[in-house]
Amino acid sequence: MFHADATAFAAAFAVLYAVHEVGDHWIQTDYQAITKGRPDWAGRLACAGHVVVLALVKASMVGLVAVVLALPLKPCAVIMSLAVDAVSHYWADRRRTLAALAERLGKGNFARLGDGLVAPAGTGAYALDQSWHVGWLLVAALGCCVGAAP
Repeated sequence: MFHADATAFAAAFAVLYAVHEVGDHWIQTDYQAITKGRPDWAGRLACAGHVVVLALVKASMVGLVAVVLALPLKPCAVIMSLAVDAVSHYWADRRRTLAALAERLGKGNFARLGDGLVAPAGTGAYALDQSWHVGWLLVAALGCCVGAAP
């Protein structure tokens, strides 16, 4: 059976959520945001660049908070969890993948709500994208504290 510390889980989730919000909206470049969904190498590289920077910032901040709060996190668990989070983030940010999943699950109409040129953060696609990321942040936070003894 895996053991995890509830305090470490709560702290890890709070850090990952905060860093995700800053990283997805402030750190990501305009070029990455506009290009990452293109079905070519420019899109793949822009998306990879965004995800790598975001993963590095998440790792740095989780590490900092773990030291400051003396959280019993295992570096290997944190690295593996952030790798899973990064893969899920890349997959969703390629856009066509998440759009196809939305269609398959009957959420296509919701995904198409709003005008992405006028208010990209107010669209159904944006809401599905962000909720996907937050769900995986929960998984990553849990993974970060596996093996952490209370």
